[in-house]
Amino acid sequence: MVRQKYKGVICIVMSAFFFALMSLFVRMSGELPTFQKVFFRNFVALFIAAGSLLKNHTNIEIGGAKNKAALFVRCAAGTAGMLGNFYAIDHMVLSDASMLNKMSPFFVIVFSIIFLKEKLTPFQILTVAGAFIGSLFIIKPSFANVELLPALAGFLGGMGAGLAYTCVRYLGQHGVKGSVIVACFSGFSCIVTLPYLIFFYHSMSIAQVLCLLGAGAAAAGGQFSITAAYTYAPAREISVYDYSQLIFTTTLGFFFFGDIPDGWSFLGYFIIIAMAVLVFVYNNVWHKPQENGQGDAS
Repeated sequence: MVRQKYKGVICIVMSAFFFALMSLFVRMSGELPTFQKVFFRNFVALFIAAGSLLKNHTNIEIGGAKNKAALFVRCAAGTAGMLGNFYAIDHMVLSDASMLNKMSPFFVIVFSIIFLKEKLTPFQILTVAGAFIGSLFIIKPSFANVELLPALAGFLGGMGAGLAYTCVRYLGQHGVKGSVIVACFSGFSCIVTLPYLIFFYHSMSIAQVLCLLGAGAAAAGGQFSITAAYTYAPAREISVYDYSQLIFTTTLGFFFFGDIPDGWSFLGYFIIIAMAVLVFVYNNVWHKPQENGQGDAS
């Protein structure tokens, strides 16, 4: 059991590295429209997901109207979240954009209460409020802040990802396979961004194409790694290690772009990670739940 948990930790740290690498490739692809970057990132993911479905002879079974509605919301919210995240990556310090996207687990808690009718505990109120306060130190809401719009986009990107993950949780509980969800999301986002690509296509150099293909491959590596992680250990035991992505994005941002977060951002990082650690300790020490998926929101 302990060995399985260690495997889970290794896989989730690997996924954090892959997603940091994805952010690096997105930024390195240069002055391209966000819609164009999202299309190519998800086109690679669609190709890989479709290959997985064909290889495993998986039938695309979604279920009733509620499942279809949840899948649509997952696709729409996930696409909006990715657009916000990519825009923030292009216009902010890389680690700031990454940390705003890591608000998604706290939004999962909020949306699970709203849509899945899960009960909100005083502890969850504390951690969600704390994480929101931490995000404000990164966003620095002021009209004098030239990064205000990208910061808000990154924050809303985390919100979209949180709603998307809530829907994934619902779909998983109602029998929809993960590979089907990934394939549908990738296809949906490609369809949504394709019109922009057709009418406002920006020509790309070979280096830019390679960067976007690298972003898609890194994202696929992240998805496979995080899926493997949660097969080895429940989310409540290992999800906090996903915040190792901050180390990778800060390091990559510094060496490739000279990014240095300011003191307020570091304070925001500290608060958000502290809230995540509190959730981790609460789930595993103070209030250890049964293995029924209740830890997934952490």
